[in-house]
Amino acid sequence: MNNAAHPAPGRTAAAAPVPAEQPPQRRGVILATASLCQLLVVLDAAVVNVALPSISQALDFSSSALPWVINAYILVFGGLLLLGGRIADLVGHRRAMVAGLVLFAVASVLGGFAQDPGQLIAARAGQGLAAAVLAPISLTVIMVTFPEGPARARAVGIWAMVAASGSALGVLLGGLLTELLDWRWVLFVNVPIIAVVLPLALRSVRDHRVERTGRLDVTGAVLGTAAMSVLVYGTVETGNHPWGSARTLATLGIAVLLGIAFLVRERRCAQPIVRLGLFRARPVWISNVIALLIGAAMVVGFYFASLFLQEVLHYGPLAAGAAFLPFCAGTVVGSLGSARLAARLGNRAVLTTGLLLGAVGMALFGQLGVDSTFVGGFLAPCVIASVGIGLCMVANTSMGTTGAHHHEAGLVSGLLNASRQCGGSIGLAALSTVAVAATRHSGSLDTLQALTDGYDRAFLVTAALLLLAAVVAALSIPGGRPAPAGAPAVES
Repeated sequence: MNNAAHPAPGRTAAAAPVPAEQPPQRRGVILATASLCQLLVVLDAAVVNVALPSISQALDFSSSALPWVINAYILVFGGLLLLGGRIADLVGHRRAMVAGLVLFAVASVLGGFAQDPGQLIAARAGQGLAAAVLAPISLTVIMVTFPEGPARARAVGIWAMVAASGSALGVLLGGLLTELLDWRWVLFVNVPIIAVVLPLALRSVRDHRVERTGRLDVTGAVLGTAAMSVLVYGTVETGNHPWGSARTLATLGIAVLLGIAFLVRERRCAQPIVRLGLFRARPVWISNVIALLIGAAMVVGFYFASLFLQEVLHYGPLAAGAAFLPFCAGTVVGSLGSARLAARLGNRAVLTTGLLLGAVGMALFGQLGVDSTFVGGFLAPCVIASVGIGLCMVANTSMGTTGAHHHEAGLVSGLLNASRQCGGSIGLAALSTVAVAATRHSGSLDTLQALTDGYDRAFLVTAALLLLAAVVAALSIPGGRPAPAGAPAVES
């Protein structure tokens, strides 16, 4: 049954109107605003990594507390994404974006002036909260501004290109700021970016929202947020407590119970925070599964590639960041070609090809050795994987948002971002354990070789994840060209 014609049971019939046609110049400003918001989010997930040694020395972090500079951001961001996406639908797009930008700026300034570990970790959590609002709203404003068809495909392609290449830019920027200025600038750098984005948001973004006679599903929001937060917390803590430990099993068990309670609540609620009927549409559940696996591959790939460059090849922060420039270039090439190829060949062909390229690139990373060089070992897998990720990020985002109704744009955007973020955090935690175990059981007496053996094992498992995603795409996505613009993809 088409949900556009018949509201879901228990839902008021008042839905957000389709936005009026926007002039091309104003659309361009909105696209730039949304892309810069997404750039903020992905930069801050990566920019701090290369500054961790300097942060540890300056603020006297313990070895067990230092990972929380990263984990605090991941935990709050991943836990609140669904709620952030729904809030944007309810309070208005401009209000949500402006609030997220202001909070991001405040948290960045406080983090830059932090004098002890607790202050910095709290500031990073504040950035995660802001990111949980900005990530879904950045895609939502594109969905409600650009009509479905070639215009939206191009806009989503640019947004996805920023999402895919922003992490590599974050590593490069983090190296530049740490080596040339000071570690505090990896936080202060957000302020001038926000100073540019905030006026653009106030000028161009409108407060499209859904008017409801009922109340926000607070119980569902609490259960969903708690389930995701506990899941992410349990995975990021596996560095201190192994997967088979009683604490980790209990934490993950609680996350499962909270998730079941959330599903029961959403099924019975008249106005749920997540309408479960969304997942009856094949593009929605397929794109979220693929986003989960892509998120795991990207975060794990960046993390271990950065470690290999610094720990094995002895690159400094600046050189390690510069080594990712080919990744940025490859992502741009893949992203630019993705929309055109999808229009001609269909999403199945483009996604399957992109995921296979990503798997090949990660498998080649898994062949790196202590005697590898940048040109002789690192460059080729970097380019192959980046082109593949650029291809599949754009096609998958376009597929996952096709046919979504305007009153659920924030929800659909939040789901995709939540899948990618949770995939990254769970994948990193799991494969860090794999790498450590492989290093410990390496037959080599050479420390660098043992480290490399661990990194190689993690890369090979990452390649398997992308291969699994390619199989899902090949078997589950219908063949042929995408449905015509306006064809509903989300049914009740």
